[in-house]
Amino acid sequence: MSKNIKDIFIQYKKILKENNFDTYSLDVEVLLMNILNFSKTQLYLNTDYVLTNEQFEKFIKYFNRRLKNKPIAYILGKCEFMGMDFFLNNDTLIPRPDTEILVEKAIEVIKEKNFKNILDIGTGSGAIAISLAKYCNVNVDAIDINNNALQMAKRNAKLNNVSVNFIQSNIFENINNKYDVIVSNPPYIKTDVIQTLETNVKDYEPILALDGGESGLIFYEEITNNAYKYLNVDGYLMFEIGHDQAEEVKNIMKNNNFYNIKVLKDLAGLDRVIFGKIKLN
Repeated sequence: MSKNIKDIFIQYKKILKENNFDTYSLDVEVLLMNILNFSKTQLYLNTDYVLTNEQFEKFIKYFNRRLKNKPIAYILGKCEFMGMDFFLNNDTLIPRPDTEILVEKAIEVIKEKNFKNILDIGTGSGAIAISLAKYCNVNVDAIDINNNALQMAKRNAKLNNVSVNFIQSNIFENINNKYDVIVSNPPYIKTDVIQTLETNVKDYEPILALDGGESGLIFYEEITNNAYKYLNVDGYLMFEIGHDQAEEVKNIMKNNNFYNIKVLKDLAGLDRVIFGKIKLN
């Protein structure tokens, strides 16, 4: 039997709360908003609205997945990033708000320097590449080793009406161009830490996009060691980093002729972004 919004709020928020979901209220709201195509305001203005059997069955299906710790973004198959919608599947990481700090800084640098050619390494859903193409007048190449992720990224570029050149490549393997900016949010979690991550991450997000090797630094080293071949004079290398990796990544960059290296913090006050300029001999 179908229920109204008020009843669903009371019953299903309580279940999530009892199962220690910190976002118990928001989770139920977001599921209903998507099923009913309501805004949050509409939900609360229409708490007597009775869901159809079909709508209620869909809600229960989604709710049970959430109860198993499946992230909301994967349940709905989409999320919001930089004011745009992105489709997702299990081949793509869920874009985090912290990554917007990297994108916003890249946009600032691109516009200040009037840069034109950008490379995004490990594009996944295409969130970074598509955002840069959307907000800057630039040519963007975006690479990923996972072809399934690239197909999703292509779908997202079309959804957001931008042009990005997507290339299947293991880092620089299939890259022959030079760029003003190389940007990347690479896998940076240590291999032995992955199994200690929260269930909603380790059981649902692609390990390929999480695993940064034994040190967590393997991709920073590989990208930085070879970046000089693909950067123009005074080009920038910009990374998202783990909260405890700033000094190590800074040293990797210094050892590869990068200078004026700066670190930016996220909203929690943790190191999150590092960038610097290349000094070419």
